[in-house]
Amino acid sequence: MFLLIILFIVVPIAELYVIIKVAQNTGVLNSIMLLILVSIIGAWLVRAQGMGIIRKIKSQLAGGQLPNKDLVDGGLVLFAGALMLTPGFLTDALGLLLLFPLTRPIFRSIILNRFRSKTTVFGSSKFTQTKSNKSQNSFFFYENDHGRIIDQDTDRNSGETPPMLEDD
Repeated sequence: MFLLIILFIVVPIAELYVIIKVAQNTGVLNSIMLLILVSIIGAWLVRAQGMGIIRKIKSQLAGGQLPNKDLVDGGLVLFAGALMLTPGFLTDALGLLLLFPLTRPIFRSIILNRFRSKTTVFGSSKFTQTKSNKSQNSFFFYENDHGRIIDQDTDRNSGETPPMLEDD
């Protein structure tokens, strides 16, 4: 609730204050032109950074790797684009910080640490049954063998026929 108050009340008031102060120092027309120029440059930077991240993601997927960091970077660039298109100098400054490759890892690490603290990975805590990645918390006992599911109940049912689904 507090975050929503800041987002919808405090940020627009701060933006208006900064825009008015800039307009008093540089003139109304110059401040409007500056806002438009920053939005255009921001849109161009978002496009360039976004295309670079998409290329990285494609190459990592083609190499059989999961692009975890690049997916977070893509989300940050998307958020930066929304901030850059929002009129105001403060949101533009935050958007530029999210766009620069040198400052983006700071925000990425904050987001990844927040997700790590809020999630539970099954198989890494008390939920682990054995060390060989076997799971016994489902109807069928299975072992993960590179995407294939291997039924481990075949010894008990060796003489029986496998269960069949009935047609309705």
